[in-house]
Amino acid sequence: MEMTCTRCHQPILAETCYCPACGLPQLVYSTEAGSVPPSTEHWPEKARDASSIDWRSGMRVSLALAVPAGLLSSGISPLNALGIFWMAAAAAWAVTLYMRSQRPAWITVGAGARIGLVTGLIAGWVAFGISGAGLFATRVFLHQGGQIDSAWREFVQKDQDLSQQWLKQMSVPTEAAQLTAQKNWMLSPEGHAGFQTMGLVWDCALLVLFAAGGGALGARMMARRRRPEI
Repeated sequence: MEMTCTRCHQPILAETCYCPACGLPQLVYSTEAGSVPPSTEHWPEKARDASSIDWRSGMRVSLALAVPAGLLSSGISPLNALGIFWMAAAAAWAVTLYMRSQRPAWITVGAGARIGLVTGLIAGWVAFGISGAGLFATRVFLHQGGQIDSAWREFVQKDQDLSQQWLKQMSVPTEAAQLTAQKNWMLSPEGHAGFQTMGLVWDCALLVLFAAGGGALGARMMARRRRPEI
């Protein structure tokens, strides 16, 4: 006989004490002696809410996986193109390790997303700091500032050419003085530094987003694979 969970409305067996999807304790009735009193014989003494997180254990696994994920996603890593994959995998793995340390072992998708979010925030800061330090070291200690500036000038010129072509196709009037001022600002040290910083911030925000999604996906997959331990 099956019934549905009162929280997530997923089908569960009548004799199951906990919902396998969200971990909510279920009422189990006994039909002995013609009565149906609620039985808590198989319930643990202290039932933990599936949406709550033991952050001492959660932060431990998040830190352990966020640091290597941030290193792999930073600008100095040859594998940084797979940064979103590293983040999602690290967050899902953090949820898996967290669940192994919990008794009973259950977690909601929202709680998994929060663990993934924390993992992504830590890893994002690691990636941001290492990428910025790598750029600084390349310019100051390796004396490759000329190459960096040359590549930036080529990028700005291509961006200006594409913008002019797009504006002409859209029949939008353009002013040469305005385009020149914009180009000069982008080529200035402040403009170059600002664009580099905003690019790093955008990349880190994208990594955090995928980490939260990876945590939610990890919680969902673990909820399907195992029942709560009692």
